[in-house]
Amino acid sequence: MDTNLDRYSELQNHDSANGLHRYELQDRYLELMRHSLPAMARRNGWRLKEDHCFMRVILDQLFQDCWYNHLDRRLTAYKQLNNDQLRRAIILGTAIENGDAVALEKWNRESLHWRQEASARPNS
Repeated sequence: MDTNLDRYSELQNHDSANGLHRYELQDRYLELMRHSLPAMARRNGWRLKEDHCFMRVILDQLFQDCWYNHLDRRLTAYKQLNNDQLRRAIILGTAIENGDAVALEKWNRESLHWRQEASARPNS
């Protein structure tokens, strides 16, 4: 599965996650997902408003697939991410925090599509 974010190259030079320690990366991720993005969504009247929705969209975008096809869904997802994945998730979240509602809508549609595909697959 291709998880590089070359198609979001304009975000790759963003300094929102560079040089942070793992715990700082986790804190920044949680700040974005639990507080900043939901608050912004309420202020701007976005359709997505709940923290778990932002986490779904960002994690699915990170993996270009349903995140639970790549991580153990019984465990806390962000704690399973390596530092590079956390940085990339923060870059995606920061793009939304900076007002890229168009990307959010696109990424939400992609996430829902991947989940629809996953539910249509026969169980192994």
